[in-house]
Amino acid sequence: MDFKKFKAATVQTSPVFLNVEKTVEKAITFVKEASQNGAQLIAFPEVFIAGYPYWNWIMTPVQGSKWYEKLYKCSVKTTDEAMQTLFQAAKDNNIHIVIGINERGDSYGEIYNTNLIIDNNGNVIGKHRKLVPTWAEKLTWTSGDGSSLKVYDTEIGPIGTLACGENTNTLARFTLLSQGELIHIANYISLPVAPPDYNMAEAIKIRAAAHSFEGKLFTIVSCSTISQEIKDALRDDVPNVDELLDRKNSAFSGFIGPNGAVIGTPLIDDEGIVYAEIDLEKCIQPKQMHDILGHYNRFDIFDLRVNTAPTRKITFIDNHEEFNK
Repeated sequence: MDFKKFKAATVQTSPVFLNVEKTVEKAITFVKEASQNGAQLIAFPEVFIAGYPYWNWIMTPVQGSKWYEKLYKCSVKTTDEAMQTLFQAAKDNNIHIVIGINERGDSYGEIYNTNLIIDNNGNVIGKHRKLVPTWAEKLTWTSGDGSSLKVYDTEIGPIGTLACGENTNTLARFTLLSQGELIHIANYISLPVAPPDYNMAEAIKIRAAAHSFEGKLFTIVSCSTISQEIKDALRDDVPNVDELLDRKNSAFSGFIGPNGAVIGTPLIDDEGIVYAEIDLEKCIQPKQMHDILGHYNRFDIFDLRVNTAPTRKITFIDNHEEFNK
């Protein structure tokens, strides 16, 4: 068996707010930089293309409705022309990309919180739709289904991903671990409107460490930041937007090893890109202590069943088919 060693990059930055083309351009700039520095994988924040619905937290639903329409208008599908340059950049720079998008649904006005997994040949090999939008996010996104709870084999190893709060979902995480996940991408947005005693950066780190330690794998965390551009865009509707969206310890991006410890120096609040050497062989020895996928579990006692069928919105039945032939 070939145990991969590779360099990975993770980004902590903000999108060009509600501008798909310019956000893709910004992402490609980071892709090129990471590739030039030897990285074979780069992680981007949740719904990086092209923005997070902060208005859900600081406006009434009625006030935020016009912003929902703006977000839908810059939602994307993987077939959109605006996305093709990003896929080409993955191929040109021989790098794998995991990035969050606002994915346009088939129903007019429908949006999913989706992570794309793009291989180093520029192919979208998978996409994960956030299973349950968190709290105020329910005003924006439709829930995903079990069909996207998958791990994808790549040249650098098996990759899985979950978005933001669903990294707290033990059953979702176990579903990925059971498929051989060794590289987990956990992407987030900074959330300054959390309760006063809630340290968002620390919470992100704890969740990443829990998954890495339990599964004996590497977790790569990418979190967005809130730019002045985002605050200025919302200011007319929320004059005290700075007070609401300025807060320390709101963003954490970095790497967690199979022992649950942080690798290197993470980014806390600051924008930038950081790197780590990933050695999948280091996932082996910790399993001797407690392999929750093997000897350290009792599957004669526990039975997890996962419905991986895509959601069917309608089934057409023609009881008179035989007479219509």
